[in-house]
Amino acid sequence: MTQLRDAHLLVVGATGGLGSAICRRLVDEGSRLTLAGRSETKLAALASELGEAVVATISADLSNPAGPVAVAAAAAEDGGIDGVIYAAGVVAFGPLGELDDDTFDELLLLNFVAPVRLLRSLLPQLKPGAVVVHLSAVVAEKPMKGMAAYSASKSALTGFSAAMGAELRRQKIRVLDVRPPHTQTGLHTRPISGVPPQLGRGLDADIVAGRIVEAIAADEADLPASAFA
Repeated sequence: MTQLRDAHLLVVGATGGLGSAICRRLVDEGSRLTLAGRSETKLAALASELGEAVVATISADLSNPAGPVAVAAAAAEDGGIDGVIYAAGVVAFGPLGELDDDTFDELLLLNFVAPVRLLRSLLPQLKPGAVVVHLSAVVAEKPMKGMAAYSASKSALTGFSAAMGAELRRQKIRVLDVRPPHTQTGLHTRPISGVPPQLGRGLDADIVAGRIVEAIAADEADLPASAFA
């Protein structure tokens, strides 16, 4: 079992619908958090809500190579971390013929490249027994038409997580890949491109967050969509 009480965890994308729910669940378990996100205003509001459990906040643009480096440096100020949860990301919809280069680049940068850069920067700070949590998506298991580039970006993250899980095992660092079904976070209503399809009502974000925190504590290394049934 992973001890969450007094563990120092970095949550990236902390102010998002699922990221903030995960933060609240972790605080309930007694964890100390460094919060990372793009909006200083939203970070300040979340930090105020969570109170003394927040060690630090850092605002950074993860699409820039300097962003993950800055986040890693902020997390290091408390003497290393016991884990990181990457909950940042963007979504886009539409057929391939309507996919422009800027949208494609942003999908790959935030959903795949940024967590790779972040983990590379965090490796010296991860303590033995640390956990790395990557929030992929059900589309990594079942790619969807009209979401080909988004599906590919999440599939890439899932593949990376599997490889890193094997690579970091000797260092006693666990990588947990999470692929939740559609969840009510509001993300699909804010696509960077395209029109959202009719997805139906998703899972409650707090319930999904609870299952993720449960998996962290229980030393699970893979959390497929079926685990949220």
